[in-house]
Amino acid sequence: MPFPATRSPAPAGGVRGYLLLAGLSLFWGVSWPIMKVALSEIPPWTFRMVSLTLGGAGVLLMARLGGHRLSVARAEMGPLVLVAMLNVTGWQLCSAHGLSLMMAGRAVIIGFTMPLWAALLSAVILKELLTPRKNIGLLLGLTGLGILIYPDFGRLEAAPLGVLFMLGAGISWGAGTVMLKRFTWSMPVIVLTGWQLSLGSLPVVAGALLFEPGLDLGTLSWQAVLAMVYVVAFPMWFCHWAWFSVVEIFPASIASIGTLCVPVIGVISSTLVLDEALGLTEWSALILVVVSLTVVMIGQGTQKKTLEES
Repeated sequence: MPFPATRSPAPAGGVRGYLLLAGLSLFWGVSWPIMKVALSEIPPWTFRMVSLTLGGAGVLLMARLGGHRLSVARAEMGPLVLVAMLNVTGWQLCSAHGLSLMMAGRAVIIGFTMPLWAALLSAVILKELLTPRKNIGLLLGLTGLGILIYPDFGRLEAAPLGVLFMLGAGISWGAGTVMLKRFTWSMPVIVLTGWQLSLGSLPVVAGALLFEPGLDLGTLSWQAVLAMVYVVAFPMWFCHWAWFSVVEIFPASIASIGTLCVPVIGVISSTLVLDEALGLTEWSALILVVVSLTVVMIGQGTQKKTLEES
């Protein structure tokens, strides 16, 4: 998710900001088991085609109603296509396929390791310094990942495709985040995100028509239909709107740390909605990943503040 420039918190909007942050974290977290319900009947390409096309159109409509122009500068079109392929196409396709192949609780933990990959790639592409705090965070996060994925790779009968897809999703999102920072953008964040969703949906639409033609919507259960409606209405529309509102109220670093409860909510809701049996391995990995993301994100916020004050 792209961040605008860091702003000072707006005291008058503090309560509203916290409520929006709580809402988007809840809806994003709960969306993981709900997406699992939809993917049990809707193939991954088709599932993402519907959510992305409606999501992109909805975000651009919100931007237009908010008074923003939707035009894209010619010099920014190439970079826009690149970040859309990474942030949207890669993340959405890999996460949908991964989620369809493994438990939702495990999938959300692996997927939300994105900041770890972003920190590593930032050191290579953006030449950002890997501070001791970041190194500690990376070590904790990779340890959590190792604990989580070892059993799947240790059992030959458990094909680790779900893990590979979710790792690919996190890495693609991390690379997209880094490339987003690599370029300078003249358009507002909401317009940038709307175009990412819309452009990123094009390969997904082509793939759905090629690999999954002829889906009979009449065969879908009401649970799958409601799950699809939820994904479009809340994660795609409400959460994007809420996120833009949150980053207008709080600094991006604080907003990022606030979303750390998303994988926690995803794990807990997966046990309630899908009755997934999560044991010591999953909870240990979750704790390590959340702690590692906290360390990395607080480190980024502290470094940014130091640079601004110097």
